[in-house]
Amino acid sequence: MTKTVNHWIGGKTVEGASGNWGPVTDPATGAVTTRVALASADEVGAAVAAAREAYATWATSSLAQRTAVLFRYRALLDARRDDIAALITAEHGKVHSDALGEVARGLEIVELACGITTQLKGELSTQVSHRVDVAAIRQPLGVVVGITPFNFPAMVPMWMFPLAIACGNTFVLKPSEKDPSAANLLAELAAEAGLPDGVLNVVHGDKVAVDALLEHPDVAAVSFVGSTPIARYIHTTASANGKRVQALGGAKNHMLVLPDADLDAAADAAVSAAYGSAGERCMAISAVVAVGSVADELVEKIRERAEKIKIGPGNDPTSEMGPLITAAHRDKVASYVRGAAAQGADVVLDGTGYTVDGFEDGHWIGLSLLDKVSTDSDAYRDEIFGPVLCVLRAATYEDGVALINASPFGNGTAIFTRDGGAARRFQLEIEAGMVGVNVPIPVPVGYHSFGGWKDSLFGDHHIYGNDGVHFYTRGKVVTTRWPDPADAPVGVDLGFPRNH
Repeated sequence: MTKTVNHWIGGKTVEGASGNWGPVTDPATGAVTTRVALASADEVGAAVAAAREAYATWATSSLAQRTAVLFRYRALLDARRDDIAALITAEHGKVHSDALGEVARGLEIVELACGITTQLKGELSTQVSHRVDVAAIRQPLGVVVGITPFNFPAMVPMWMFPLAIACGNTFVLKPSEKDPSAANLLAELAAEAGLPDGVLNVVHGDKVAVDALLEHPDVAAVSFVGSTPIARYIHTTASANGKRVQALGGAKNHMLVLPDADLDAAADAAVSAAYGSAGERCMAISAVVAVGSVADELVEKIRERAEKIKIGPGNDPTSEMGPLITAAHRDKVASYVRGAAAQGADVVLDGTGYTVDGFEDGHWIGLSLLDKVSTDSDAYRDEIFGPVLCVLRAATYEDGVALINASPFGNGTAIFTRDGGAARRFQLEIEAGMVGVNVPIPVPVGYHSFGGWKDSLFGDHHIYGNDGVHFYTRGKVVTTRWPDPADAPVGVDLGFPRNH
């Protein structure tokens, strides 16, 4: 029997009323297992109204009250991490261990939110003038929105709403309609932890729901993670409606391998970073730039490792990589591999046409490795978002850096070398928001911020860490003068305030 996923508004499940439903498939079988409600503009309005009503009391709640809820929430998430991971595997397809890793990285931000008391400390300057003090404080924005992608249905929402509500805001989450169940469980557990009704709401939907959120006058800010074209649209539309926006877009992450690198370590890292989670990561390494004479040996080492990766259903403990999210996405990824040879690449591994016995209708694709890829080919220029690794060749370190910096994306990048001087130059010269030195996927820990440069980020703030706290609050400066009780009244002075 098909399961139904409805909205979570005002602390309870609210059945979809628009009459529109979206299918949710099990990527390993191709079967539709769930239908998800697709909200109308009125249903979005109901979620925002619930959040606005809750804001009146949540914004004035004590930090002790907020953090007490978050500590209980963290404990519940930890106890239910297997259940959350199982929902992710069932609807996204990633293997269970990878889904557990996603939950763990989301928990980092919940833990950061538990310590929000130190993040929200203000500043005070005394005696800036005679008996005048100046204080700087940060206050919440109001109702804020998160629009999150299919590839991390638990982690990315947890990158947003725990910090937002810790800062005193209320939240409306619009998760991907492709794998919606994890978001509802996150909201239910928050209610179980004691979060007041309306502080966290989940509304499911498609572009209708997104546009309603971007245009709603009671929404103060929007956080988004997804592809670059949609990130640009979110930023443009929400900004035009007077909202604060952080919109994280797509990527083409490079890994520069210098001649002195440990090639075994570099090959291990390339395979893990390119093919983990079936390449459906915005931080996946999708382009290896081999410098000098190491390319042939490096490609062979990557091929040897890639051929041994076991592909299968995500709930099979022996599987190392699962299927792609939809059949349409699988076909699009395959088209890049099939077109690569015509555009000059050597197809070292061709993963198209791959199937798993007993699961022939699943959204399967094997690992593909493309060598001698040109920078003007589609496989290099586009974000493929699948298990396809391109290898490019550069004569020198300088050529490799120039190649990487010419990309319109600037999300993450990595260098593999034993030379500390080269690594130091790289981290200063490369045009990307996150850099790894012998680390292939340099996703920052929770107390540092995540975000790229160029077409990988629209808006001024990165996500979580200090930037996340600043995004979900606004500054206020208070200048105060109190008369000394021993002084007599001085009367009215209409002159300009004297600071000296």
